[in-house]
Amino acid sequence: MVFPDKATADGLIEAAALSEAKGRSLWSDAVGRFRQNKAAVFALYVLIAITLFAFLGQFLAAYSNEEIDWSRLGNIAQTGAPSFSNGHYFGLDDLGRDLYARTVQGTRISILVGLVGSLIAVVVGTLYGAIAGYAGHRTDNVMMRIVDILMSIPFMFVLILLLVMFGRSIGMLFVGIGLISWLDMARIARGQTLTIKNKEFVEAAVATGVRPFTIILRHIVPNLLGIVVVYATLLIPGLIITESFISFLGLGVQEPSTSLGALISKGASQMQYGVIWQLLFPLFFFLATLFAFFFVGDGLRDALDPKDR
Repeated sequence: MVFPDKATADGLIEAAALSEAKGRSLWSDAVGRFRQNKAAVFALYVLIAITLFAFLGQFLAAYSNEEIDWSRLGNIAQTGAPSFSNGHYFGLDDLGRDLYARTVQGTRISILVGLVGSLIAVVVGTLYGAIAGYAGHRTDNVMMRIVDILMSIPFMFVLILLLVMFGRSIGMLFVGIGLISWLDMARIARGQTLTIKNKEFVEAAVATGVRPFTIILRHIVPNLLGIVVVYATLLIPGLIITESFISFLGLGVQEPSTSLGALISKGASQMQYGVIWQLLFPLFFFLATLFAFFFVGDGLRDALDPKDR
């Protein structure tokens, strides 16, 4: 057997150390820390289950969300209770429609409102804040004063005004929530950009003649992804609450479509007749979705926190 000399052994040890260092990255470390957070991991599984229910649950429904069971429409309090034997797993609503199918549709629309609204807010807010922070000086002052003025306007009032002026459609709800909720993201992105733009890799790109907008897209925005992911995860439940409140007032999703907020509103109105299931099932999925997003967001924030690296 031939043993390596000391220089060769030192070189092998150094190479192994370098390969191990290269194998560790921000995202791999973040995944490892996230897995250690049992509450966040459990919430992620709950969120996956709710998402599967929202987008695949209609295949298990015995009735459509618009179909009326005329045979049980007489007395909903007695004949509309949840039952697996007649295919109404969650019972009937006040109009004799299958509550399971409507809860599936309501959960799907509420999740889509949160996802699409947060996507619009993140894209618009990140680009706006990154441009303001990188440009600096007068451009930064003007852009951020615009943000301050917009933030002084009541969010809910503007959203209700948009829905009244342009129609109560699901598309208008997406656009209205997304385009108004980007203001906080713009402030966060701008603050992080002020720190990143003085880094060596940005100065090297400037020295080589790279255009400012290209620097923003290739160097600034990728380094904001950690903050953006955390903020988007925590923004989604807030948007779901906003949509539910709008639908609770009757200004959101309109019939025959529905959302969790609309279902909770109708379920609350039926409590006086002893029809408790019309409120419990939508409320359960509403609260479970919110708690899951909050716990996942907290887990991501802890995993991507630079102080824990």
